[in-house]
Amino acid sequence: MANCAHLDTSGADPAPSAEGCEDCLRAGGTWVHLRLCLECGHVGCCDSSPARHATGHFHAAGHPVVRSFEPGETWRWCYADEVGARA
Repeated sequence: MANCAHLDTSGADPAPSAEGCEDCLRAGGTWVHLRLCLECGHVGCCDSSPARHATGHFHAAGHPVVRSFEPGETWRWCYADEVGARA
């Protein structure tokens, strides 16, 4: 696996912006799985979802690391380096 300095940062998760994908909730859309931005707390939908809001948030805000926002899942993903890690 490639090295990624973004995934090496630790700390408490930010407060989530919503209980579901905030952009889908606003637009009346649906999602498959959720991702939490570890920089600002934006909750977005995964790339299997129709709107791919978590990836869109990375491109718009430049925040590289998300973690799964699904119950029981703790993995993280860095969009900038395209690598993941188990927490």
